[in-house]
Amino acid sequence: MKPMTKSPLQIARAEYLPKIPTSLNGDVVLTKGADTQSVADQAEIKKLFPQTYGMPLLRFERGVKKSYPVKNVGVILSGGQAPGGHNVISGLFDGLQKLNPENKLYGFLGGPSGLVEHKYIELTKQIVAEYRNTGGFDIIGSGRTKLEEEWQFDKGAEICKKLNINAIVIIGGDDSNTNACVLAEYYLQKNTGIQVIGCPKTIDGDLKNEMIETSFGFDTACKVYAELIGNIQRDASSAKKYWHFIRLMGRSASHITLECALQSQPNICIISEEVEAKNMTLNNIVEDIVKVIVNRANFGLNFGTILIPEGLIEFIPAMKKLIAELNDLLANNEDFNSLLTDDVKRQYVKAMLTAESCQFFRDLPKGIASQLTLDRDPHGNVQVSLIETEKLLIEMVAKRLAQLKAQGEYKGKFATINHFFGYEGRCAIPSNFDANYCYSLGYTAALLISEGKTGYMSSISNLTAPAEEWIAGGVPITMMMNIERRNGVMKPVIQKALVKLDGEPFLFFSKHRNDWADENSNYIYPGPIQYFGPSAVCDQPTRTLLLEKGF
Repeated sequence: MKPMTKSPLQIARAEYLPKIPTSLNGDVVLTKGADTQSVADQAEIKKLFPQTYGMPLLRFERGVKKSYPVKNVGVILSGGQAPGGHNVISGLFDGLQKLNPENKLYGFLGGPSGLVEHKYIELTKQIVAEYRNTGGFDIIGSGRTKLEEEWQFDKGAEICKKLNINAIVIIGGDDSNTNACVLAEYYLQKNTGIQVIGCPKTIDGDLKNEMIETSFGFDTACKVYAELIGNIQRDASSAKKYWHFIRLMGRSASHITLECALQSQPNICIISEEVEAKNMTLNNIVEDIVKVIVNRANFGLNFGTILIPEGLIEFIPAMKKLIAELNDLLANNEDFNSLLTDDVKRQYVKAMLTAESCQFFRDLPKGIASQLTLDRDPHGNVQVSLIETEKLLIEMVAKRLAQLKAQGEYKGKFATINHFFGYEGRCAIPSNFDANYCYSLGYTAALLISEGKTGYMSSISNLTAPAEEWIAGGVPITMMMNIERRNGVMKPVIQKALVKLDGEPFLFFSKHRNDWADENSNYIYPGPIQYFGPSAVCDQPTRTLLLEKGF
């Protein structure tokens, strides 16, 4: 038998034809909606983006045939991977070819740095064919270089002029699309003739608003994680001897954790936004966990699952205040960076913090305190993915249970296993939903470019309906902007969407979580993503999206 170069599923998925809105199947006409304004800080955003502020919402509908000029386009994959990125490029390529066969698509290599350093390849039909319906960003690679400086914009304009590129598509999250907005404004002001279009990507699910219903990759990643959680729950209820503490990706919002809870119904699920709203301390969180563990132990159930959002510690008010001080203190701090040992660094930090934050910092385990002072991410924030919150909670819960056992109030056994699910879901083969959604986003981006638009994000809405009924259009990126502190400086950024505690997904969870916690475990076992079969099994969006739309 010859060794395989592709799995049977890879071969089958290569033949999958994504479903798209009926309006994109033929000729289209562009219709304009209402003019827009930014979600907050309107005067400041308008001043910073005079050329692209206040543009109208756009929508594509069935229309009459028209001819489009030749448009060469460059595409960038920016930030962390998310399932479906290759289908955005496939849809973009197919859309450009359909609108004008003379159009060319170039891929900038390694993320935004490829634009600045002039590293690129032409994406041909043969290259694109190899990546249709596949996970990952390996077609051209990704990177986290931020496009913030004018010299970067000018270097980008140089290569665009050389290749006769008329537009750039940036596929990324909120920070990457903020960069796209800044780039679009700069190129308009400089009259370069270069358009910039964004596409909403992030598995975290925090790039959404009234016009962007979800970011791509969220559906697939959550289904991957929910499968693993279901497998663990089946094991837990079989072995009956372990509490599984499962930390899930999502630093700024708990959308992944909430969606996985809705899909799997664990015994305990912590939502960061609720922790912040209730002004909870670490001890409050520990006590809530301990109550469930003790109650289940009373019925002889010394096992269960606990879901923990990656960014939890940033939502604990005292911790949030501490981290904000550390972010400002350590931003470009050469004195701190020159210190050699963790002990010396801790002493330096203690001397610089406010009294309240200093005391909180002192009370933390040394390991967590050291992790809080590690190198910042490109945006100047603490790298919460490096902080093992699940281990911190295990340590604190075990200590509290030992106290209760000594008092005769707990007679159970507490054995634990910790997990972190992150990279397991970022490059999975996209679900049918993400394959369809991403292809439609790319195709819509091609239409926006051909219509001469810039400063827009490609938009597909009505996502709980069959794909044929989806609505394609464009949303001005300035509509999503506000002013926030980054790296100690106030900057315009796309506002992150956090879990709404009055939203239907959280309300459903809140209503049912006590039932999931009790002695009669109500585990759901989602199983692996299904690509073939009835639509009810294969094409459904997330529970979050369904609940938000009233289903």
